[in-house]
Amino acid sequence: MTRMTVRTRAHRFDANGLVRARADRLAGEEPLEVRLDGEQFTVTMRTPGSDVELVMGFLLTEGVITHRDQVREIDFSAGLDPDGSRNLNVAGVSLEPGTWDPVTYRQRQVYTSSACGICGTASIEAVQKVSRYPLGRLRPFVEPATLLGLPDALRAEQALFDSTGGVHAAGLFRIIDLPAAPDSAEALDAGEAPAGGGLSGAAGSEEEASAVPPPAPQQTELLCLREDVGRHNAVDKVLGWALKEDLLPLGDTVLQVSGRASFELVQKAAMAGIPVLSAVSAPSSLAVDLGQELGLTVVGFNRGRTFNAYSALERIRGR
Repeated sequence: MTRMTVRTRAHRFDANGLVRARADRLAGEEPLEVRLDGEQFTVTMRTPGSDVELVMGFLLTEGVITHRDQVREIDFSAGLDPDGSRNLNVAGVSLEPGTWDPVTYRQRQVYTSSACGICGTASIEAVQKVSRYPLGRLRPFVEPATLLGLPDALRAEQALFDSTGGVHAAGLFRIIDLPAAPDSAEALDAGEAPAGGGLSGAAGSEEEASAVPPPAPQQTELLCLREDVGRHNAVDKVLGWALKEDLLPLGDTVLQVSGRASFELVQKAAMAGIPVLSAVSAPSSLAVDLGQELGLTVVGFNRGRTFNAYSALERIRGR
């Protein structure tokens, strides 16, 4: 969709004054109004593109729907510019009867900015949702080295950021354990002598017994990546994709985001059953509190060499 980016003219300055005029490309930002069964539900500022996924992910994380079959239709024909041309900025959602109660949601303001998904909510109690999808038991399933590789893997696929420099990204990664190489015990069972010594080397045995086992080999599969001027929109687009693909709950996955980890992003991850949220930047205090309450692993300052884990550390191997 061409509206994902907009060409404009910019004048580039340095410390000595004007250098030159040049063409520039900006990330698109337009309003999207969501109507549920004819009633206005919310307005969000977003980068056009993957709008069906955005709507479905938003309804999931708001607790309106839990399954794709609850959505009968999403129609964009009502969005019109003053000249009568269609702009696709109004999403009319038809839900299965009994899916939602409008009275329950009327305390929420209908405006959501691209910066913050819960600015219009009266209180934390009003925005905290209960997920249908459990996070699963606390168990180690991801290696530190695997987590450290996710920011670069995310950045490598950010095509919209490459052209505009002005969008957030969210990527859903599946963690896959690879078959481990045979260890020395298995080699001995097969009748092979350990390299560098015989069976009676006592000193070598002590060294081998005290050695730290190497990390289990893992690889990651990027299931979905989306970009948007709103970081919460990027996450909703990813979760809407997963909902359409009928993949929930998303156990053994990590949600990697390009910015910070906020309360709303922890909650969105939990609503899809994602056990680990990793952010390049800092988490907020409420994000950590919610992660501790839910048992969701919150990782911050993941810069490719080190990261901080703030909650549910049991999911990270090698502690």
